[in-house]
Amino acid sequence: MKNHLKIVLVLYLIMTSCTSAQSLKTDVSNSNLIHPNLILTKEGVKTIRENLGTIPIFDNTLAKVKEEIDAEIEKGFDVPIPKDYSGGYTHSTHKKNYSLMQKAGMLYQILDDESYAKYVKDMLFEYARLYPTLPIHPKPRSYARGKLFWQCLNDSNWLVYTSQAYDCIYDYLTKEERTVLETDLFRPFANHISKDNPQFFNRVHNHSTWGNVAVGMIALVMEDDSLLQRALYGLKDVEIDKTLKDNDGGYINKDGKTGFFANLDEPFSPDGYYTEGPYYQRYAMYPFLIFAQALQNKKPDLKVLEYKDGVLLKGVNALLNLSNANGDFFLLNDSQKGMSYYNTSLVSAVDIAYHFGGNNPELLSIAKKQEEVTLDDSGLSVALGIKENRAIPFVKSSIELSDGANGDEGAVGILRSDDLELVFKYTAHGLSHGHYDKLSFALFENGDEIVQDYGMSRYVNIEQKGGGNYLKENKTWAKQSISHNTLVQNEMSHFNGKYDKGSQHHSESYLFSVENKNLQVASAKESNAYPGTTMHRTMVLIKDDKDSKPYILDILKVDSDKINQYDLPFYYLGQIMQTSFDYEKHDFPVVFGSKNGYQHLYKEAFGVSNDANMKLTWLLNNKFYSYSAVSSNEDEMILGRIGANDPEFNLRHEPTLILRRKNTKNTVFASIIESHGTYSPVSELALNAYSNIKNISVVHNDTDYTAVQYENNNGELKLFILSNREASTDKEHSLQIDENIISWTGAFILKEILTE
Repeated sequence: MKNHLKIVLVLYLIMTSCTSAQSLKTDVSNSNLIHPNLILTKEGVKTIRENLGTIPIFDNTLAKVKEEIDAEIEKGFDVPIPKDYSGGYTHSTHKKNYSLMQKAGMLYQILDDESYAKYVKDMLFEYARLYPTLPIHPKPRSYARGKLFWQCLNDSNWLVYTSQAYDCIYDYLTKEERTVLETDLFRPFANHISKDNPQFFNRVHNHSTWGNVAVGMIALVMEDDSLLQRALYGLKDVEIDKTLKDNDGGYINKDGKTGFFANLDEPFSPDGYYTEGPYYQRYAMYPFLIFAQALQNKKPDLKVLEYKDGVLLKGVNALLNLSNANGDFFLLNDSQKGMSYYNTSLVSAVDIAYHFGGNNPELLSIAKKQEEVTLDDSGLSVALGIKENRAIPFVKSSIELSDGANGDEGAVGILRSDDLELVFKYTAHGLSHGHYDKLSFALFENGDEIVQDYGMSRYVNIEQKGGGNYLKENKTWAKQSISHNTLVQNEMSHFNGKYDKGSQHHSESYLFSVENKNLQVASAKESNAYPGTTMHRTMVLIKDDKDSKPYILDILKVDSDKINQYDLPFYYLGQIMQTSFDYEKHDFPVVFGSKNGYQHLYKEAFGVSNDANMKLTWLLNNKFYSYSAVSSNEDEMILGRIGANDPEFNLRHEPTLILRRKNTKNTVFASIIESHGTYSPVSELALNAYSNIKNISVVHNDTDYTAVQYENNNGELKLFILSNREASTDKEHSLQIDENIISWTGAFILKEILTE
């Protein structure tokens, strides 16, 4: 039945494209004065119609969209009076409506079927009747309340998409009808999210990006230069209290920068990394790129896609590199697990980057995985590229992506070898969506999260959980340092969990070396998270030979001007198989602490070190992993679990191992993480179920050098030495370790030590 539907649809499309191509009445050379001219162009529509039925990925996308919209037209639409938070009926309905209008507008242009234009027109006039009667949205939680939605952010979403629908049916409407829509709906709508809410519109944040683009898109359709200038450069002569903050604790506009170009300048680094992290970069890339595409079509003299050395196109490449083997984005700052480049925002981003960015064939391989394209000029370009077999694999290699407008505010380091991917965070705070997790990391194997970052505490658009919004546990747990794989001093979060302090500082990249694929090193320092304490963490990805699996050496050097208690959590996922240390399991879980995230942790078991090493082996997805760490005498090993003080079960109850070191001033935490075996539930056989690491020790540590030695079960002894103060690649070093004098050039060396 489905194949029959596709055949009928393709024949219909071919016949329609032939008649429609002949009936084009508008001179394409006047493309700035005719519609559509934002995302779809008149010339693009003509070319799409000529190719219908011969471009499978485009034809399939079109068939799915047509089936969806036809069903909605048959069912009819609702434009309800707004009353709900995210996930509620009115919120979801208005959200669905703008998507339906945008898709129906595209179908009208491509299929030349007036039923789609009428659907958009009827819905727009219903909104035009409703909007003038609406007060501010009744839900009070947002710092900038919308009218259709509880926050101006969602109102802006509506206008970005609806502007595209209006552009597509512009010439279908009479002049009088356009006047009504623009007078009663679009201009008041644009004014509400800008003039009525300068605290939303005049700032640098993903919220204001959506607001700027919403106003800019409708300005382009209506040929309103005044609105366009407002979108590009912000509201003028508006004073905003520089101490004003949003709902997440971030400053509204402390620096006075405003408009679309400011949002291009500030959050993006020269490498295309967006300081709020990949989850929100994904969200912001849609308005950034959709507006850039519209400006490229209507205002090419602005050269937006060339702005800041093409940072928007670099941003697409950065985002793809910030995903694991399954395409899921790394959980840096506020992030929801499972968000990936299969999201529609990334479908649009990939297509636009391909169309306007030089037709990079690697992007075609991502588009093929996405299995859909945008129904516009960019999507056609991708469809033609795939049809012509120009796709080549998008290769994600080890990469360091700088943070900060000038690329000098730390970075994210990603180390990759075989199936292992390690993401190491040493960035700026990340605006109001940032977490207090300097020098934290997460580890993946073949797309599976092995050592996790918790992400955010929110169930997006699920009404039962806080109206689909951020839960209070996002501040009390997810943002706190103890919820991450990083050092916590005296049970206090980095910067005492204060945004005012954290936003002023960033970690420093010390070195990033990935030229040798068998020895990759990322190293960074943090000296502001705790006054008087410097943390220097070095992550080393090692592959001994072509047959062995790579493993991680983690060295965290801590120097302080006073004695402290240090906690180093390790958020493994899976089931404990074995520990090398004795522990006492509590009959009833004990709440770990009273604040800074500790109140959300249970102590399930407790042990004290009596050996130089500790080891944890666990099983996840039928694979064995081990964590081998140096332990000092009297170190505490705490087996814990997330979920204390969580009466509504908002948190995932997942395990952790915390290594606690008390009464210590300067110290080194050193460990090895390895993937080493498999279990088959079918054959019931466990292979290589035990760790390959026999022991690990810190054999030297001072201001200049730190050296870690480890031995495997075959008796092979290896020594890694890091120069702590000199990262130059051509600096010569020499250090005596026991009887051996080790000499080398560069910041580090991994050397096999011969034993008798």
